Amino acid sequence: MVKEQDKDNAKRQGNQGGAECPAKANKIGHSTPYSYCSERLSPFGGLLGLVKFMELIRFKEIFAGLYTPPTRTPDIGHYTMVCGFIMLLFIGFNRVWHFLYIQTDSMLCSIFHVVKLPFVTTYWRYVDSLGINQGKSLLEVMSALRERVWHVCEIEYRRIHIDIDTTVETIYGKQQGGRKGHNTKNRGKKGFRPVLGFIEETREYIAGKLRVGETMGGEEVGEFIRGFKKYLPGCVKEVILRGDGEFISWESVEAAEEDLSS
Repeated sequence: MVKEQDKDNAKRQGNQGGAECPAKANKIGHSTPYSYCSERLSPFGGLLGLVKFMELIRFKEIFAGLYTPPTRTPDIGHYTMVCGFIMLLFIGFNRVWHFLYIQTDSMLCSIFHVVKLPFVTTYWRYVDSLGINQGKSLLEVMSALRERVWHVCEIEYRRIHIDIDTTVETIYGKQQGGRKGHNTKNRGKKGFRPVLGFIEETREYIAGKLRVGETMGGEEVGEFIRGFKKYLPGCVKEVILRGDGEFISWESVEAAEEDLSS
C-alpha cells in the first residue's frame, strides 16, 4: 500500500534583507590612515582603499577640470555617477542592471553619503545621454590620471610598446554603419569594427574608436596613430607600434615618424 505524505518541500523565496535603512559603515575622513600595499584586495573590502587612492591621485580635481558633462544633469552630480560605474566594475559587475544588487549596500551608500543608490534606470538614462564629447573628455581624464599615477608609483618608462588591433562587435537590427565581415562567433551577421590601442608595459587602454564594420584604410590608421601623443606621459620618449597587416601602410609609417618620434 502506498502512503501519501502531505509534505511541501518546495523552497520558498523570501527577502534577503529588511526594508529598513541599512546600517551605517565607518566613515572615511581626512584623519583615516592610508599607505601602499602589495596584497590583493577583495572587491568589497578594497573599496575603502580605492576611495583613499582616488583621493591620493586627486581624481575629483582632475575630473572636474577635464570632463565635459552631457546635457542631462543628475541630482547627485556627474562625478558621483561616474564613480558609481567605477565602483560597479571594481566589485566585479559588468552590467548596469547589476546596480540593483548593490543599491542598498551599506559601504557604497556610506561612500556616496546616501541612504540608497539611484535606480538602475537613472544610470541607464545617464549612459544614453553620453556622446562623442564625453568620450573624448574621458580619454583626457585617463591621460591626466596616467601621468599622476606614474609619478606617484615612480614609473618612468622612456620606451613603451603600443599594441593596436581591431575587434568585432555584433549588432542586431538595422543600425547605421553595420557591415558583414570577419565574425568568427556570429558568422554572417553584421557588426561594427572598433579599433583599440593598449600600452603593453602597464596593460593600460590608451585610445580607441567605434567605427563601421570595414577594414581600416591607411589614412584612417594614420589619423588614429596621430592621436596617441597627447595621451602619453611626459617621461615617454620612444614609442614602438605593433599591429597586424591591416595597420601597415605608408600613411601609418609617416604618422608614426612625424608624431611619435622624440
